[in-house]
Parts: sequence; structure tokens; C-alpha cells
Amino acid sequence: MKAIIARDFAPLDQLVYGDWPEPEAKGNTVVIEAEAIGVNYPDGLLVQGLYQMKPPLPFVPGMEVAGRVIAVGPGVKSVKLGDRVAALSTHGSYAERVGAAEPFVMPLPPDMPAADACALLAGYGTSHYALKQRGELSEGETLCVLGAAGATGIAAIQIGKALGARVIGVASSEEKRRIAAEAGADIALGYDNLKEALKEVTGGKGVDVGFDPVGGETFDVLARSMAWNGRLLVIGFASGAIPQFPVNLALVKGFSVVGVFWGAFTTKEPRVYADNMKELVGWYLAGKVRPVIEGTYPLADAAAVLTRVLGRGASGKLILKP
Repeated sequence: MKAIIARDFAPLDQLVYGDWPEPEAKGNTVVIEAEAIGVNYPDGLLVQGLYQMKPPLPFVPGMEVAGRVIAVGPGVKSVKLGDRVAALSTHGSYAERVGAAEPFVMPLPPDMPAADACALLAGYGTSHYALKQRGELSEGETLCVLGAAGATGIAAIQIGKALGARVIGVASSEEKRRIAAEAGADIALGYDNLKEALKEVTGGKGVDVGFDPVGGETFDVLARSMAWNGRLLVIGFASGAIPQFPVNLALVKGFSVVGVFWGAFTTKEPRVYADNMKELVGWYLAGKVRPVIEGTYPLADAAAVLTRVLGRGASGKLILKP
């Protein structure tokens, strides 16, 4: 079968579209014929050896796939041949056929598009875990979402509204701010003079929950804009710069800085992860969350698509298709 192959930890343009062994249905493995493959920021970090974990070389990147079950291992109980499913893994999904462990395989509602199913996994899964378990976002609180037009940012806006929060979306251009507003943000701001703008729109109170997948200088701005008892969520560093946090701010302003590592959460707390996904699917069916799919591209173009994602050039979710 064809797949995207990382032969070494190297720049994205070193990825190879070539032949790769077929996955085997052993133990609790489910083999899926891919209809859609999700593209995520961590995929690009993994390829370059910049992520928190490093798989053995060579490897196939990709953590999300949706499609139809074509084989099941002898230990599989919850899905059967022909079922449409979505699946999560640390890597291996940039391929025509993907093997996934049964606990991370989710049956799909009949009418859910495969692209939407991929979006609900890492992007919405991260934002849901961040806001529900880590941020404990409550109805009536103010949520500020940086990178608000990205796939994870759009998810955070929609989930924030589903949880009853007032949502401020922050994005770099007028077009991206329009996307954030369409996703449900009550207020859409730019990064210029952000500290003053946040002070104004919160009436000087500050932000109850800050959602930061960007890092860099903007993290410092958000840290200085937190409310008493606030929770500043560290999601990632899309700006490429890991900020240095002045811990005296947490003391003086009385807020918490909370790390969000969704990948580790899915393996350390699989039952909570499964409950989260059930809630997300329920919200999707009720129309409370709706992924924004910017575009679908050939699997062979994975390197170029990943380059766009790492360059923060995408608005919404990007999908690969074999």
C-alpha cells in the first residue's frame, strides 16, 4: 500500500510517498480503509523529531483516520467488518490502510462525514479536555482563545459556548477574526494592543480561562490579563517560541498555569477519554459543535499540507485523502 514515510527525523520536504507494509489484524487491532486522514500540528513536530516522543525509524506519521473496517483481530469485540469508524493513534495514519488498537476506535453515526470525524479526534478532543478537565470552565465565565481560527481554536470557541462561557477569540487577520466570529466567538480581537483590549472587554476583571496554543510573546500578554482564580491553559507553541513564565505573576494575580497534554491523557485515562468523545459526538449531532473543514488534499501532498499547518497558514481543519 501507499503511505507517507519518515525515514529519518528531518525537514518536512524529506517525507517520502512510497510503499509500506500492510497493517495486520492481530490481537485487538482493527484495520481501517482510510476515507479521510486528519492533519495536525504535532504530526509535523513528530516528523522533525521535535515532539515529546520519538517513534522508531522509519515510521508513518499521522494520528487520525476515518473509514471502513476491513479486518479485525481475534480479540476485537466492539466493531465488525464493514463498520465506519474513526481511530486515534500516536502515528501510522498517513496511509491507505491503518491499523489501530480497539480502545481508540470509535464507531461513527451513519451520516457523519469522515472528515468531520477526524476533526473531532485530536482538535476537538484536545480543546474539550483542556476546557472541561484542565480548565474546569464554568457557565458565565470568560474564555479567551488564542489562535482562534485554527482547527483547535475553532473547537475551543464552540466547546466554550457549549459550556456556557462568554468567548473572546484572538486571531491575526480580519479574515481569521471573521472565521472566529462565525464559529461562535462573542468578541473577535487582533494581537495588536491585546492587553489593553482584554482589559476593556472584561471591564478590568480579566480572563477566567486562557486557551493558548500559540506561546511566544502572546503568552506573556495573556498571563498579564488573567483574572483572580483564573486558569491559563498551555496547549502548545505554534509560534515556535516557548515562553519563559515569570512565576511572580501567578502569585500576585492568583491564577494557575495548567499544562494540557491530550495525547498522554488518552492513554492514562482511557475511560474519561471515551466519555469525552461520547459527549463530543452528542454535541455534534445536536449541532452544538461543527468542524470547519478548510480543504481536502491528496495523501501524496502531505508534506506541503503539513508545511501550511506549521506555518499557521490554515484556517480550520485540513484533510488528506488516499
